[in-house]
Amino acid sequence: MGFASAAMAQEARYGFVWEGANGYRMTGSMSFDKALIGTRLINESDMICFAIQGFKDGEPIGSWSLGMLNELTSWRLHFDPVAVAFVVDGFGIPMPQAWNMNGAGTDCGMGGFGFNLGNLGQDFCTDNQVIAESRVAPAKPFPAWRDDTISFPVGACTGPDLLSLLSN
Repeated sequence: MGFASAAMAQEARYGFVWEGANGYRMTGSMSFDKALIGTRLINESDMICFAIQGFKDGEPIGSWSLGMLNELTSWRLHFDPVAVAFVVDGFGIPMPQAWNMNGAGTDCGMGGFGFNLGNLGQDFCTDNQVIAESRVAPAKPFPAWRDDTISFPVGACTGPDLLSLLSN
């Protein structure tokens, strides 16, 4: 119990909302070691917790979290904690965001969900197919906000959260 409390005290937690085209939307949350703020861009290997949920016209269409990560998952994340925003196309990082989705949108899995941000645009994937109608411009800003009171769903975190599933 003390370990989880100590770990949480060291995290910086962020929420975000992505507004796509044609009624598509995503909400999410993430955390990483707050000691990294101001030292560099945050990337996927820094994540302690991460979860996203996609919607079409307010109806859920899928979700993905860090606990679903495996060796076949496309997983790239670049976040600027000083600007409090995700890196978008045009900042010198090819495909700066790939959250369970490659550039072609062919690897989010059957029944799966993913998000990608690259030079073609920002969009969703479901059932191993890109949802082109969700796409917005690749350079559209993608801000976040810090909120250290955010709670994460089961399976969204490494360490104690995922290990706690073993006892259930």
